[in-house]
Amino acid sequence: MPKFQMDPNWLCFDPEPSKPGYRPPVGSVDAHCHVFGPGDEFPFAPERKYTPCDAGKDKLFALRDYLGFERNVIVQATCHGADNRALVDALRASDDKARGVATVRDTVSADELSELHEAGVRGVRFNFVRRLVDPKPDAYYHAIIDRIAPLGWHVVIYFEAADLEERWDFFTSLPTTVVVDHMGRPDVTQAASGPGFGRFIRLMTEHENIISKVTCPERLSKSGGPAYEDVVPFARMLVEQFPDRVLWGTDWPHPNMISHMPDDGHLVDFIPQIAPTENLQQKLLVDNPMRIYWP
Repeated sequence: MPKFQMDPNWLCFDPEPSKPGYRPPVGSVDAHCHVFGPGDEFPFAPERKYTPCDAGKDKLFALRDYLGFERNVIVQATCHGADNRALVDALRASDDKARGVATVRDTVSADELSELHEAGVRGVRFNFVRRLVDPKPDAYYHAIIDRIAPLGWHVVIYFEAADLEERWDFFTSLPTTVVVDHMGRPDVTQAASGPGFGRFIRLMTEHENIISKVTCPERLSKSGGPAYEDVVPFARMLVEQFPDRVLWGTDWPHPNMISHMPDDGHLVDFIPQIAPTENLQQKLLVDNPMRIYWP
């Protein structure tokens, strides 16, 4: 019997997604995805708040090829905590077709960071979503930034829209490139032109070091898939206003989804709805991620 049993209500990724009708441009990057375990080989963290199904590197790379992408940016999953072994293993097996975003503690050594950099890590992730992690004091994160500065890494932040005002001073104080996961999780029942998302637009407008992932319509939508129409205005606004500062990814294998498990082919077909021209698609899927992760 496997050592790690996934949570009884866990939704596992779709093993047979549809073939997307949209064909990404040559060199496209899935800039937000994860690997989970396998848990018996790469144990999940004792402090984790969920136990997922196994979703290892071989399945991720097969999906990449099937969907028509050439590269991945693999983000350390919270279920692995600061143990980046599964991430590093995937990066080293990728033939330079993957880069990584790690989770590290403020005690991480220069040698450990050097090893992560050699494997392909180019950033660290700070998670502020309380249902997933227990956020730390600001000084904790600044200590990590001081350690990664010599490597030129960036910071990825994950937060709920309601927390942006409280975290504003901290987020805008970060001296690195800052990548925001999932558009800051806007409330899509409100207008994209309204004050809620307006605060996020202001963040992007006033701080040119901030980049947004226009990802996870399946997490944000209230109308549901496969079209996720209520998310389109938010993502399209960012793509059109900040074409050089947006990234896209599948979020495979879609952790902590409770309403449904998305079809990854449908998620790819969502791209031309939010990036309607070939020029915008080229920037979103190729130029921007390559500039940030393969300079």
